[in-house]
Amino acid sequence: MSTHDIDISIPVPMEKLMDELRVMVSDAEELLTSTANQTGEGAVAARARIQKSLHLVKARLSAAESAIIDRTRKAAKATDEYVHDNPWKAIGISACAGVIVGMLVARR
Repeated sequence: MSTHDIDISIPVPMEKLMDELRVMVSDAEELLTSTANQTGEGAVAARARIQKSLHLVKARLSAAESAIIDRTRKAAKATDEYVHDNPWKAIGISACAGVIVGMLVARR
């Protein structure tokens, strides 16, 4: 399986994807550092392209991370408000979810 044949049909949790992107950026930075003493027009141009791409990926990764944190905070706030506004509904929903999970676990 080459890098072009990666199976993307299995959803990857966003947190894991962010971690993998961080590792990729770190590895690319390490590669740039280790090839810094290599000369030649091609090597210099390649390093410049990689460095430009790294800066772009870092910026996008940071923006995506901020957006995820913001959406998570909004969802938590909305959930908190709903539970405070409708405590008995929240208890009922939680109880039903607990019963369903208990039945699924008991099957195994």
